[in-house]
Amino acid sequence: MLRWPATLRWRLTVWYTALLALPLIVLAIGFYGLFARTLASHTDRFIDDALTAFSRELVAERRAALSAERAIHTTVEEVRFRDLHVAVLDSGNRVVAMTPIPASESNGGATEQTAFDRWIGHALPHARLRTAAVDVDGRSGHFRVLVVPVSLDGEAFGLTGTYSTADTEAILARMRNVLGIILPLLLVCAAGGGYFMATRSLAPLAAMTARAADITATNLRERLPVSGGEELAGLALVINELLGRLENSFTRQRRFMADASHELRTPTAILRTEADVTLAQAHRAEGEYRASLTVIRDAAQRLTRIVEDLFALARVDAENVGAARRERLYLEELVDDSIRLARPLADAHRVHVSVAEAVEAPVDGDADLLGRLMLNLLDNAIKHSPDGGLVQVLMKRSNGAIDVGIVDQGQGIPECERDRIFERFVRLSDTTRGLGDSPEDGVGLGLAIARRIAEAHGGSLVVAESRPGHTEFRLTLPAA
Repeated sequence: MLRWPATLRWRLTVWYTALLALPLIVLAIGFYGLFARTLASHTDRFIDDALTAFSRELVAERRAALSAERAIHTTVEEVRFRDLHVAVLDSGNRVVAMTPIPASESNGGATEQTAFDRWIGHALPHARLRTAAVDVDGRSGHFRVLVVPVSLDGEAFGLTGTYSTADTEAILARMRNVLGIILPLLLVCAAGGGYFMATRSLAPLAAMTARAADITATNLRERLPVSGGEELAGLALVINELLGRLENSFTRQRRFMADASHELRTPTAILRTEADVTLAQAHRAEGEYRASLTVIRDAAQRLTRIVEDLFALARVDAENVGAARRERLYLEELVDDSIRLARPLADAHRVHVSVAEAVEAPVDGDADLLGRLMLNLLDNAIKHSPDGGLVQVLMKRSNGAIDVGIVDQGQGIPECERDRIFERFVRLSDTTRGLGDSPEDGVGLGLAIARRIAEAHGGSLVVAESRPGHTEFRLTLPAA
């Protein structure tokens, strides 16, 4: 049982050979048929011309002969054609006269009429005295028979011309043999050429495959060779772009792991060191224990915040984030809930939080993630506002989108740092945004998480404006 080739090279070869073989075979069959019809037409024309010449001689001989029958016998004796048997039939379907039957077709001892009937007479039409053409199978081969009517002295006769098609069949046999040799040779050449072309065309793909097999996580800077025409070059460019994105992703992942390890090392080191110091002495005063536990609590709070941020970042980076929990919700209600949750932090910093402008803002999204986004923005604004400062929330709708602005009265963000603050584990210097060292200051993941949540919902988060005393973070989400 034939199986479809497994390799693309052989599949292309098979398709190329098949597509070339089909028109070649059709062309060969058509040419053979046309040539056979041409030879048959030439045979019929030769017989017809011979019978026409015979009939003219017969008419001329009748003028000199005493009777029509005598004229027929004389003409048959005098007018002969090579390889053509001529017979004259009367209206009673009897042979009046005819040239000798070929030795290979004669019946020894039979009368002239019987021999004729056994040879070709049985195959002639019943109404013999009309124009007709038939093929007859004889003992020695095939014959072509034409019947042409002729009139002498008002009496109808039929002229039959019988010609052997052996030469024609020999020519057609030689043509079949030639085609039987040429067609397979052409197909073999086509298959070889197709295989060569497929191999040459797929050589760049083989090179790309070999190079791709050598690329691992340790050498993502390697790129595939760009060659092989527009299609393969386009494929190589797309794969190279993919490798570039993978390299950037691996780089960010390594940096993320390094930063996370660094951030986790500090609170865990504090916990271990403080516990070792506390346990180093058998007895300590209550105040020393309380101070030590305070340090441990602060380190645990910082560690808890780091773990929660890492968990949130892992969730928001997951594929189809929020797709399973997408629901219709109203952003203004989410803003009010986030302000209530941020109120204790605002009171601790003596910062007032209010909604300056609010609109009805229906969106489709994950309520937990969007709530985390708003809380991170409010937390960031409150921490960077001066004591007694004001944080305002502005909302508006435009062009099918909802804009939410969080405005604080902090020291502002330098323009060169406005994109960098959304990177993971990035915290600006103390003099830039007034950061302290308390556990609640975070590790630089809040804004990164907020932007990633916005992007996961088809929106964006940017620093719209920042100057001393006025910094606005603008969240844009598509309206439902």
